Amino acid sequence: MASSSVSKIKNIYVFGGSSPRKEKEFLESINYLGRVLIDRKIHLVFGGGSLGLMGGVSIATFLGGSQVLGAVPKALAEGDIIEKTVGEEL
Repeated sequence: MASSSVSKIKNIYVFGGSSPRKEKEFLESINYLGRVLIDRKIHLVFGGGSLGLMGGVSIATFLGGSQVLGAVPKALAEGDIIEKTVGEEL
């Protein structure tokens, strides 16, 4: 039986830094991850907000047309310290 190249993974959770300090190599990596998710039609679930690496991969993935869901802890959402989440927010 021939193997299929279609990914069976539908969603991926990314947990990474939320620091606004971003190294060039990390930025390149998150942009690449965003492109892979878009190409494979994989939805992103992440820690919410638009800061740091998690925010970067969420923005890249969202702008590419994939579904993005930010799971924001209530304490962070109320404090408004993580900036706006792109996509849906849980």
